Amino acid sequence: MKLLVRNLARTTTEQEIQELFSAHGTVTECTLVLDKETGTSKGFGFVEMPDPKEAKMAKARLNDARISKNKIRVKFAQDKEQ
Repeated sequence: MKLLVRNLARTTTEQEIQELFSAHGTVTECTLVLDKETGTSKGFGFVEMPDPKEAKMAKARLNDARISKNKIRVKFAQDKEQ
């Protein structure tokens, strides 16, 4: 399942997100969305967790958690329509 993680501090790294979500299950992919011009974080990213049960647990436990002074929001990502 793909999770959308929003309201991240601009200084948060993919490694920090990976570690945060790995505490709740297996993470197969973690991607921060970066600004094309500056290469800096836009403050959100995606986490892929293959086990739906673990993904739901991570969402429940991490939504509204404080990370680097920011209250992050976690929800299930919707695939773009082609």
